[in-house]
Amino acid sequence: MTTASPPLPPVSAAVAAQALDLLPPRLRGRVDRAMGKVAGWPVETTSDGVRVIVDEDTSVTLRTTGGVVAHADDAVCTCLLAPACLHRATLLSSAPLALEPTPGADGEGPAGELADGTTGTGPDAQPTADAAAHGAPSPERLTAVAEGAPRPETPADPEERDGSSLDAAANGTVPCELTPAQTRAMAALRNAATAVLVSGVSGAGAVHRAGLLHAAHSGRLAGLHLPAAAAVRIARRLDEARSEDPSFRLPELSAELAGLLGLLRRPAEAITPARRSYQPSGPLRLYGLFTEPIVTASGYAGAVTYGLAPDGTLLTISDVAPGDAQRAAQAAQTPVPGGCALPLREWGDGGSVILTGPTVSADGRVGGGSRVRSVRASGARWHQQPLDALWQRPPAHQLAAALDWLEQPADARPAGGDLLFVAGTIEGRGLRITDGPQVGLLAPDERSALAYADNLRLLRSRPGLALRMIVRVVADRPGAVQALAAAWTGHDGEQFRADLGLRRLNRSHIPAGSPPAVPAGPGTTDAGAGAASGPSVDTTGAPADHADGEGVIAASPAPTPDSVAPERSGVGGGKEQPSPPAGSPELPIELDLLRRAVDRAVAGGRSITAASADGELPRRLESVGLATGAECARALLDTAADRQHDALGRLLPADPDGFAAAWLATAVYASAAVRSLLPAAWAPTGDTMAAPPSLGGR
Repeated sequence: MTTASPPLPPVSAAVAAQALDLLPPRLRGRVDRAMGKVAGWPVETTSDGVRVIVDEDTSVTLRTTGGVVAHADDAVCTCLLAPACLHRATLLSSAPLALEPTPGADGEGPAGELADGTTGTGPDAQPTADAAAHGAPSPERLTAVAEGAPRPETPADPEERDGSSLDAAANGTVPCELTPAQTRAMAALRNAATAVLVSGVSGAGAVHRAGLLHAAHSGRLAGLHLPAAAAVRIARRLDEARSEDPSFRLPELSAELAGLLGLLRRPAEAITPARRSYQPSGPLRLYGLFTEPIVTASGYAGAVTYGLAPDGTLLTISDVAPGDAQRAAQAAQTPVPGGCALPLREWGDGGSVILTGPTVSADGRVGGGSRVRSVRASGARWHQQPLDALWQRPPAHQLAAALDWLEQPADARPAGGDLLFVAGTIEGRGLRITDGPQVGLLAPDERSALAYADNLRLLRSRPGLALRMIVRVVADRPGAVQALAAAWTGHDGEQFRADLGLRRLNRSHIPAGSPPAVPAGPGTTDAGAGAASGPSVDTTGAPADHADGEGVIAASPAPTPDSVAPERSGVGGGKEQPSPPAGSPELPIELDLLRRAVDRAVAGGRSITAASADGELPRRLESVGLATGAECARALLDTAADRQHDALGRLLPADPDGFAAAWLATAVYASAAVRSLLPAAWAPTGDTMAAPPSLGGR
């Protein structure tokens, strides 16, 4: 039995970009082919990094600082052409991109805080939109749709903003003036993102990745921290697609591209400082809710635990660092800051802790500085106050709030805003939510090292099981949610709660029969209410994979076929999709086709979009009253197929900027339309709170 080689360490974005720059043009085009050989190169662990053996005469040594290849001098090849050699550039292009930790303003941010303002939890930023715009599809019209509605006015914060002029520019009262360096950096970011979109995932290689990383580096130097972080995330998504990583999802890449291109149209937001300020807080008593394991394709892993403050605010304590899935399980045992020796997972499993002297960021992250002290306190189960109140809000109201959360800038979102607290019963392929629809249950991460897929398969084998769940909204999958934690009545009548990504369940944990239904209310058990009537959200617009033939719906990319029926998922194919339950109300299938056209453009680029330009989609959108969507789709197809000739009949270059603008307008409209219509599909019959707003032309 052979021992598996250790993985390549993460590489900083600047080092990865510079490695390709050193190559002469004749070698640069060979990097993509050479990257296919990296998996066969043996990797040896050294005292300060790894050594990769290319052949008997050549090896590349990668030295790490804090687990990351942070400097160009840390990558050394023994060949005569080094450092401008194909071996070094290929290896650095194949290594995962590092996520650079950024401390809070007081230096006491939590472990795992990343330069892009994320911990790896939750869905990526979705583009904002004004779905009610209508008129002729002129360039000005498309720009108006793409830029979205103006942001609400926010008070100035001297800790987060450079000055009053920037506040006024962000609120639209005065023009935003960019320095020459910022103007050049924004142009570079826009060109790099447009090049990826025009080429598509199938055509984007190491050169496109290096272009994104170069633009991101220039953006950081110019103070464009948010778009620079978005560019690095896009490069990371391309890495996941190239390596066929199971965590890659095409709609997430589409959302990242739309978010970056949209952000570059709003300079005031693009130049907002990325520093997160951690402010001292008074004593906090936090009731643990659940713990979520984090494993990223870029070589980071850890755990994030959510807790509830007495005022109803959700806060998080996390530990994310370089590592694999094994580290995620270890991080769940990290103690709560302050010396109480209470592991994160134990705190999340009904525990409680009192913190004195903590620092808290605006988005709900609790810092772990030296001044923090903590002691254990009596906790609460999900059916006890104050946690029980989270399950008393109507699901449709929770969904509307979560969709509003997705509209906010990524760095301004409070912790847990995309979480839903629902009760229901296992039925069919998913969960029948009390006073809500029947939805599919997605595995947030399909890696076999995590327990999500196996646990969901086991839960599905218990139809009629009444339970409470904490789930996450997935904006591109209207008929499904990601299952994070669950609780139900066990064999002994006691409440059983499980973090679905950390605790691997077996049949002895779940009763075989249907437990009796319990009315929802302040005194209910964790099993929640029994089966309740409510609409079923169509899953045709949210295709799902079956895991191992057992019917567990996995979080795979939305398919992008030309036909109405869903066939394949992801960029490289998938499995057959189940049909929706009979009689389920549906979001317009034409809207789903528009979303697929957006994703298809990202997967195949301009050429694939041009090949599908038959005019059928705009006609179908108009037939159901989605006139603005039809205009956007028509403009997208026209700009993709628009190739003109000069006086001698020679083909002129395509207009990449026009194609990018039309694609952005289409992506923004499709996303906003789904978010506008989805709450109505979740609302019980007779509930008018979520009546869909008017979409353009409807």
